[in-house]
Amino acid sequence: MEKPFIIAGPCVIESAELLDVVAAELKRISVQFDVPVWFKASFDKANRTSIHSFRGPGLERGLQMLADVKTKYGLPLLTDVHESFQAEAAGEVVDVLQIPAFLCRQTDLLVAAAHTGKTVNIKKAQFLSGDDMRYPVEKCREAGCREVWLTERGNIYGYNNLVVDFRNIPLMHRWVDRVVMDCTHSVQRPGGAGGKTGGDREFVPQMALAAKVFGANGFFFETHPDPEKALSDGPNMLYLKDLESLVKKLL
Repeated sequence: MEKPFIIAGPCVIESAELLDVVAAELKRISVQFDVPVWFKASFDKANRTSIHSFRGPGLERGLQMLADVKTKYGLPLLTDVHESFQAEAAGEVVDVLQIPAFLCRQTDLLVAAAHTGKTVNIKKAQFLSGDDMRYPVEKCREAGCREVWLTERGNIYGYNNLVVDFRNIPLMHRWVDRVVMDCTHSVQRPGGAGGKTGGDREFVPQMALAAKVFGANGFFFETHPDPEKALSDGPNMLYLKDLESLVKKLL
């Protein structure tokens, strides 16, 4: 059976110093537990709740900062792309291109990501079922993508809330070999904190452990040394100091 793998990092690139702190800890965990770890951070959060929210350093500077992490720590990289034109440049730097949940049906974006030749991780939309994800996978594969992952991140449950139907994990395994549980975005309360997204990080460990039972083989954690001061998604991010113990439980 394939060893579980971890995708982790801060929600958005805030500074080179933050990337260093997080990447060093992820490298240590990877070595200690002999577990594959992909470093994740976004160069541009184009889907923030408010126009005044921090978005990141942008494509060119952000990709250079991610490349520096890869050179220094030897961790494979994952980042998300929101527009088709970003895919080619991102594909020259990162190992996995991620399609945001709200954009998982955008054909041009999926095709552009597939054309890079890199792995494409598609996050399941909050309004779709696991079986519905067959079609985004088909778009990528017909565009030439060799490896596609799918990620569960919860479904809309009324206003400003999400609920996870863990049946989606085995359902998505019908279409791909690697299904990831996004343990931190699934505890979000979208737009529920007065112009920004709230969340319940206390439930992150349970999300991870339940997903393992249902067959997830990848686990996605946004993590930060001080989530209360994070510039994006702080309420649902895991404290960096708590990541090691959770990875140990998963393994």
